[in-house]
Amino acid sequence: MELLIVVVAGFVLSGALGAQQGPALTPKSLHRALSAHAEGAEAERLAEDIRSYFGGRDSLLKGAAPKIDELTVAWALEAPQPPPDGAPRVVADVGGFNLSLTRVGPTGVYAGVATLSHGTTFTWHYEAGDRRVGGGQLEVYEAQRDSREQPGVPKGVVKQMPAWESKVFSGTTRDWWIYVPAQYRPENPAAVMVFQDGAGYKEFVPIVFDNLISKGDMPVTVGIFIQPGVFNDRRPNRSFEYDTLSDQYARFLLEEILPEVEKTVKLRQDADSRAIAGISSGGICAFTVAWERPNEFSKVLSWVGSFTNIASGKSLREGGHNYAALIRKTPKKPIRVFLQAGANDLDNASGNWPLANLMMAKSLAFANYDYRLEYGQGFHSNRHGRAVLPASLRWLWRDYPR
Repeated sequence: MELLIVVVAGFVLSGALGAQQGPALTPKSLHRALSAHAEGAEAERLAEDIRSYFGGRDSLLKGAAPKIDELTVAWALEAPQPPPDGAPRVVADVGGFNLSLTRVGPTGVYAGVATLSHGTTFTWHYEAGDRRVGGGQLEVYEAQRDSREQPGVPKGVVKQMPAWESKVFSGTTRDWWIYVPAQYRPENPAAVMVFQDGAGYKEFVPIVFDNLISKGDMPVTVGIFIQPGVFNDRRPNRSFEYDTLSDQYARFLLEEILPEVEKTVKLRQDADSRAIAGISSGGICAFTVAWERPNEFSKVLSWVGSFTNIASGKSLREGGHNYAALIRKTPKKPIRVFLQAGANDLDNASGNWPLANLMMAKSLAFANYDYRLEYGQGFHSNRHGRAVLPASLRWLWRDYPR
């Protein structure tokens, strides 16, 4: 694992700024602060900036979660009494990563920054004297260029839709949004791509769509970002909607959501123009929609998909682990599947997520499906999927008529 370690010695305001407020902290600005060597009042200001950036003093005392900017990672800890055996450290639970933190002036704040290699993953914790505090999972990736806003690229519009009361999932309401690309024209119906757990996806997918549509790497595509349903008493309906192996979610889209979108935006009706995506249970939901309605949806993007026995039912046999066998024994369906998975994903009573995705890939290969597996070392998160999103969308739409 390639590793470049830099330690935060301080963060000072330039003389030109005088006593004005400095720029907001970022991992990279901490990196740049190495040569500043803050002292006195400047060190005190830096400590306060770090406390604010990492969620407050209480957060630092417990061992704050790191701040990540692609490959650059910043950590911070507050230790009111200096540890007797040296500065606090960030230590990997397994492997050689060990970052000694630097005290900010005379304060109890310690901070450090490391630049890691693409795809680095490990679990970690803080060590301060004989105390072990904080910790968690870490994985870092360098974003592809098309995941960043580019000058001169036309920007689509994301619009929040009125809360939707479903008939297929009776008693539930949900938030949802649509993205309409700048290139959309009513006389030319658009392709469409649906995202489960849409509140998260809507924060970054539109930038990628803008860039790829502008380049012609994917068609003019409307994005639909949908949250799982919630009952009036706030009970979530996510697992029932996403993990159940049936046509219910496909019907929900085809009978309710797509007709509602078409009241204002014209969409293509053919399966080749429809894609669907999701993470975890949203990933298996995406596959189930295409599996149940291959003549309506032909493209699937699944991140750390839950092809495991979550929706077990009374017989304990109804879960998504069945797909690995069904794919082999069912006549091939006209769908294309991109799977992203990680070796450090979940392993619990419902199954082993890495193994489930590997089995899905093997079954898709056996049945001669058009599929791709992007397998890394990641945990149950969206970080790897986000990193490869532009490439995965290019692959899904690669032969779409221009």
